[in-house]
Amino acid sequence: MKKVVCLLLAAATVISLAGCSKSDDKLIVGTEAGFAPYEYMEGDKVVGIDIDISQAIADALGKELEIKNMDFDGALLAVQQGKVDFVAAGVSVDDERKEKMDFSNEYVNSTEVIVVNKATPAVSSKEDLNDKVIGVQQGNIADFYVSEPENVTPKDIKRYTKFAQAAEDLKNNKIDCIVMDQYPAEELVGSNDTLAIITKTDGTYDVLFEDKYAIAVKKGNKELLDKINEVIDKLIEEGKIDEFTANHTK
Repeated sequence: MKKVVCLLLAAATVISLAGCSKSDDKLIVGTEAGFAPYEYMEGDKVVGIDIDISQAIADALGKELEIKNMDFDGALLAVQQGKVDFVAAGVSVDDERKEKMDFSNEYVNSTEVIVVNKATPAVSSKEDLNDKVIGVQQGNIADFYVSEPENVTPKDIKRYTKFAQAAEDLKNNKIDCIVMDQYPAEELVGSNDTLAIITKTDGTYDVLFEDKYAIAVKKGNKELLDKINEVIDKLIEEGKIDEFTANHTK
């Protein structure tokens, strides 16, 4: 009887797992919709540059795009575990991430800037970050950058899952600045009159460093990666990514 019960339980488990598997007619993208203009909420819908790119990939594969909105770190973990097909979330490529997942061709240049409290700026330039409390999005390239002593020696690093949370702390002087991508920084400052991006004397941004974004897939998923690269190369060649960017940065 015990053997029969075990066999029945095993069969039930197989059926259960089959029911939880991803559908062949859907393509699941993991993202974090707090990084405008790359991914953000418009009402109850996730939109943005990365979502337009993801839709183009789904269209090329003849599949329905399903969007999973989650924390940035959670999205990267989900693709490693095969819970999503790929991640499009302003993902920077570095050697540590390359060990855990594979990356598409790069599709956008990222410029990292510094956001401060306009009324009481605790930081005046990129050379002024040492011994300051710096806010970053947990797990992104700015987090890695300010964590390296050869780059910055901060008093503390406050890590957030959403930039909106960091903005509130900056407005209340709980942190000294936020290091983040230029476009999301412009969106953040545009919706918060009390914040500003640090500029140089000539009026241009005081750029901390530059980076590039790519799409992440599960390690070894060459078939999907090759198709994604085909789509990205075509979008770049046709000027579509510039068009997507213009549509979401008006």
